[in-house]
Amino acid sequence: MATVEKVIEAPPQQVFDVLADGWTYSDWVVGTTHVRDVDDDWPRVGSQLHHRAGPWPVSLQDASTVLHSEPPHRLVLRAGLWPAGEAIVTFTLEPVGEHATRVRIGEDFAAGPLRWVRNKLNDLVLHLRNRETLNRLSDIATRQKTQR
Repeated sequence: MATVEKVIEAPPQQVFDVLADGWTYSDWVVGTTHVRDVDDDWPRVGSQLHHRAGPWPVSLQDASTVLHSEPPHRLVLRAGLWPAGEAIVTFTLEPVGEHATRVRIGEDFAAGPLRWVRNKLNDLVLHLRNRETLNRLSDIATRQKTQR
């Protein structure tokens, strides 16, 4: 499993608010190029975010499903990218003082061909991807802080 963490200068609820806005996922999730639809009850358990991932013209359409939601502390998704497979992605948010949040992303391939090629190179790629994802998430969460 690839796990990355970052301290974001915003309280947990403010960071979770970005996770709870499914329409922003293509802005901060590296690899997601377009959000096609978001269920009205996102991020409740069972709700879905419909996305496109990968470069055009070979991008794939699929959906991510909420497996667990505990605002503002935890969100677990099954991220689909069929026919390549799917991953389980866990976001954990912990307060650091009064105005910051330690965010961890853990991601592991759960099904399909991606699961069969699990190795150190894939962990490195996921690690780098999720580090950039947290940088983008931080930019959005801290920007919202200054706009309020």
